[in-house]
Amino acid sequence: NARESLMKVFGMQHIGFTVPDLEQAVTFFTRHFGAVECLSTGLIDVDDAFMQRRLGVPGQTRIEDIRVGTNLEIFRYSGDPEPDAPPRRNSQPGGFHLAFQVDDCHAAADRLRAEGVDVLEGPTLVDRGPMEGLTWCYLRAPWGMFLEIVSMDGPLGAERAGQPAQWSPVTGR
Repeated sequence: NARESLMKVFGMQHIGFTVPDLEQAVTFFTRHFGAVECLSTGLIDVDDAFMQRRLGVPGQTRIEDIRVGTNLEIFRYSGDPEPDAPPRRNSQPGGFHLAFQVDDCHAAADRLRAEGVDVLEGPTLVDRGPMEGLTWCYLRAPWGMFLEIVSMDGPLGAERAGQPAQWSPVTGR
């Protein structure tokens, strides 16, 4: 049985991403999403081969610092040949977003807008289909990365139709 050979996975431990301004990113996540900074590594002192073989990045790059909090691992690199490349759009391979579950998506979007965060149009309530019951809204971090806030008024349509429930930080299941 192929399933028996799989490793035991406990769940998502963290999400890591690189930002152009680490202080700005840490301030953004602590101020708006309640992140708590758990550690800061400072410069990771390794050689070119380490960077290439273990991290898959150009050898001349270096990790200037890694800051961790709320299961986010936020990197600042130096030496990248394209340091100002824009983040990938969600429609491109490698594009992604982070979603935060909130108690009230409408109130959260209003608060974020009032604080000057670039919140896109919405929130939007999904009123049918597998995601029925989900209210969502996209926003942009100051460096252009997409984020999402979501709230749910109970189990989503797919779960009510008999599908497995998605994990939720609210219910822990």
